[in-house]
Amino acid sequence: MNFKYSENKILSLFFVTTPILLFFLSFLIGRYPITPIEVIYTLISKFNPNYVISDTVSSVVFNIRLPRIVGALVVGATLSVVGTTFQAIFKNPLVSPDILGVSSGAGFGAAIAILLNGSSYIIQSLAFIFGMISVTITYFISRVYKSSGVLVLVLSGMAISSFFGSLISSTKFLADPNNKLPEITFWLMGSLASIKPKVLIPVLIIIFIGLIILILLRWRLNILAMGDEESQALGLNTERLRLIFIITSTLITASAVCISGVVGWVGLIVPHMTRILTGPDNTILLPASISFGASFLLLMDDIARALFLVEVPIGILTALIGAPLFLLLLKRGYSDWKA
Repeated sequence: MNFKYSENKILSLFFVTTPILLFFLSFLIGRYPITPIEVIYTLISKFNPNYVISDTVSSVVFNIRLPRIVGALVVGATLSVVGTTFQAIFKNPLVSPDILGVSSGAGFGAAIAILLNGSSYIIQSLAFIFGMISVTITYFISRVYKSSGVLVLVLSGMAISSFFGSLISSTKFLADPNNKLPEITFWLMGSLASIKPKVLIPVLIIIFIGLIILILLRWRLNILAMGDEESQALGLNTERLRLIFIITSTLITASAVCISGVVGWVGLIVPHMTRILTGPDNTILLPASISFGASFLLLMDDIARALFLVEVPIGILTALIGAPLFLLLLKRGYSDWKA
C-alpha cells in the first residue's frame, strides 16, 4: 500500500498522538471522579512542589490509575510487536505471541503460586519463570529434528501449550472451589487491576530493552520473510537471527503476561489492522504496531473499567471484540499481508 507524503504525515500523526491522548483521558475513568485540571496538576506536582494536591487524588492518580494505564500501554505494545515479529519470521499470518507456549507456561506458574498462597510478587515471578521454561522446552524439542525447523518449532509450541494447559486444568481441579479456583480463573482471563508500581518498574526495564532490540533489527525481518535461502544468499545467519528474535520476543512476552495474565487476540489482530494502514514493510510496521497495540489495549481496559459496575476481565473483552474483527479481516483476505 503506497501513501502520498501528506497521507504519511497524517498517519504518523495518528500513531504518535493516539496513545498520548488515550493516556490522559484514561485518568478520568474510574469510580472516583477526577477532573482534567486535577489530573494535570497532580502529574505536575511531582516536579513542582508548589502545586498542593489532596492525598486522595494523589493516591488515586499515582498508586492506582497511573500503574494501570502504563501497564496497559506496555502490555498492548508488547503483544502487538511480538505478534508482528512472529508473523514475519514464521511467515504465517495466523501466528500470535503465545504460539511457542509462553502464555500457557505463565498461566501454570501463576496457578501454582495461587494454589500455594503466594503473594502477588510470587505469582508474577513464577508466571515469568514458567513462561520462559515452556518456550525453552519448545525450542530444544524442535532442535531434535534437523529438517523443517520453523514448522517443527511451531508444532512443538502447540504441543507444549497443550501440555501446560492440561497442567493448568489439574491445578484448577485441585484448587479450593470457594477461594483459589476463582482466583486462578480470574488471573487466566487477564486483568490489569492488580498492577503495582514496584512490580511494574523491573518489567518496564526488560520490555524497554527488548523493544529497542526489535526496533533496531526490524529491517532484517523483511529479509527473513523472504525465506532462508534468500536470506542466506544475502549473508545473514538465519538460525542465529531467528533465535535472537525468539529469545527477545519471549522475554518481553513473559514479562507482559506476568503482570496482565493471559490477554488473547491482541497479538493476532493488531498486526493485521496495522498492516492494512502501513503496508507489509516491517521497518514501518513494527513501530506502528507498538503504537496501535498500546492504544488498543488501553482502550479495552478503559471500556472494561467503565462498562459495568463490576469490572470485566480484559481478556474476555479482547476476545469479544477481537474475534469479530478477525472475521472481518478474513473477509478481505490476506492480500495486504502478502503484498
